[in-house]
Amino acid sequence: MSDHDVASPVSVRWVGGSGGHLELLDQTRLPGEIVWVECRNVPTVIEAIRSLRVRGAPAIGIAGGYGVVVAATEASQQGLDDGPAVAHLLAAAEEIAAARPTAVNLRWAVKRVLREVGLPAPAGSGSPPPADLVASLLRAATEIHEEDRRLCTAIGRYGAELLPEGDVLTHCNAGALATGGDGTALAVITTAWADGRRFRVWADETRPLFQGARLTAWELVQRGIPVTVLCDSAAGHLLATGRIGCCIVGADRITAAGDTANKIGTYGLAVLAAAHGVPFYVAAPSSTFDLSIVDGTEIPIEHRAAAEVTSPWGRAIAPPEAEAFNPAFDVTPARLIRGIITERGVIEPVTRDAVARVIGGA
Repeated sequence: MSDHDVASPVSVRWVGGSGGHLELLDQTRLPGEIVWVECRNVPTVIEAIRSLRVRGAPAIGIAGGYGVVVAATEASQQGLDDGPAVAHLLAAAEEIAAARPTAVNLRWAVKRVLREVGLPAPAGSGSPPPADLVASLLRAATEIHEEDRRLCTAIGRYGAELLPEGDVLTHCNAGALATGGDGTALAVITTAWADGRRFRVWADETRPLFQGARLTAWELVQRGIPVTVLCDSAAGHLLATGRIGCCIVGADRITAAGDTANKIGTYGLAVLAAAHGVPFYVAAPSSTFDLSIVDGTEIPIEHRAAAEVTSPWGRAIAPPEAEAFNPAFDVTPARLIRGIITERGVIEPVTRDAVARVIGGA
């Protein structure tokens, strides 16, 4: 089997047509178990997003789009009239959109599928029947999913063309598990590998939830690409060896100035890369840009439960009296980023004008 024949892992899928349901690969169980979560109601969708059973900005956006279909299906099954059905749908959509605050793709996808069916409708206008809503919303959500596959392919191609010689260091997981296609940062890596480039990928373990060790390493092993996992705190030492040609990561929200929110630890890695003269790249689709935000200081940062730090996997590693600081994301300023790789091209240098030129109105 050639590198081109290795299928990407799938993390989000819709099973059946208008009478179907959403299924999510439970990423909290990887790499040890392959478990799919059936989402037949809105609370299950929201729980899966909040608990990181599905994660990665594009993937939770796709899940959010399908989650709105689940909400419409609920309304149809409950026999709600047109008006109450739409009210149920809009309330559920807002709950889904608010499930995680930092990644902009989630609210973007929810708003997009609603907009495709003309919701929220102007006051006094009629509401479509619930059954019609389900079919229309499913078409809109499926289009977002298919579109993301195409975006990942384009990002991989643009990024592979600029990937320098040397090994690659990445943080968290920005692969197929985090998207609807081959990934963002990992699409660059897998595309370059399929083109015949040879290198080793170094994956930060990514504390406190180990997405690099559990997910990125797993994806790369499936692809037959050499991968070495390292403690987050070892990145500076590795960069000092001179073997890393570049760092490449994904993103959950990017401002008009090019400041980028990504998994906690990304900012520190960018600072270390700059100190060692190693190019630091971000790969993300245009849907990850939030041009309404001027700079990184305005990005809302999600803070998660202390137990993720003090009791990973349910085993206490700190005294119960100790508190924990557990931001899920940090912000890397544009000045530390060599380029942002999008499906529309590479933003380099990363400036407000360059973002506007490549992304436009997003």
